[in-house]
Amino acid sequence: MSLIDTHAHLTFEGLVENLDDVLGRSRDAGVDTWVTVGTSPQENIKNIELARRYDNMYAAAGFHPHDARLITEDDLQALSKQINDDKVVALGEIGLDYHYNYSEPQIQQDIFRKQLEIAAAAGMPVILHSREAFEDTFAILTEYMPRLKDVVFHCFGGGAAEAQRAVEMGCYISFTGTVTFKNADTAREAATAVPLERLMVETDCPFMSPAPMRKQRTNEPALMIHTATKLAELHNTELEEIARVTTRNAVRFFGLKQ
Repeated sequence: MSLIDTHAHLTFEGLVENLDDVLGRSRDAGVDTWVTVGTSPQENIKNIELARRYDNMYAAAGFHPHDARLITEDDLQALSKQINDDKVVALGEIGLDYHYNYSEPQIQQDIFRKQLEIAAAAGMPVILHSREAFEDTFAILTEYMPRLKDVVFHCFGGGAAEAQRAVEMGCYISFTGTVTFKNADTAREAATAVPLERLMVETDCPFMSPAPMRKQRTNEPALMIHTATKLAELHNTELEEIARVTTRNAVRFFGLKQ
């Protein structure tokens, strides 16, 4: 059995200091391929450099909506070049986050659109972050979907209705350990609503440790087995089938060589 962690932040504190040990535990758990995801100009560089060190590690580069107010035209030009790196397999994570509004919504939308333009021009798939902003996210995506190669909603935070809408638009949906949380019925309903051919799985580590490992403050790829097991339960299938279909979907989405 083989699984792909489609969204990790392996350059973050708590993981990068002992990364070889982290990846060893991951391989032992059957998670043997990782996409480490950028959030800022500095993190994009770190993730690309890190991915070059490991055969089965890939990078994504993009600007998180929290930092939209800080992004310059020079940053956007640098991103346009970074995504041509052989190790970069997606543009992300990008999108809208109205929970904290560290950046004003209008600024977030502007930087989101500019990054979608870059992705469309380069033919790169997009890793999407959307929190408490689904209507605006869907509205902007509708403008760009015909020109985008592929889109995945990462760490999906909506319900079944939003999941169905995203699937109807042609998007993939990825779930974290949230689906294992005791009071996360909405997340489980959303996961159940996603057809297997549009499903992916991730850790979003070092965040979102799944049950029964919630007390482990630092999430890591090895723990993704708990999320995959819950997805198998929700879809009334075997863990091996979830591993097979989510790996197939990730390989197709990112254009990985397996």
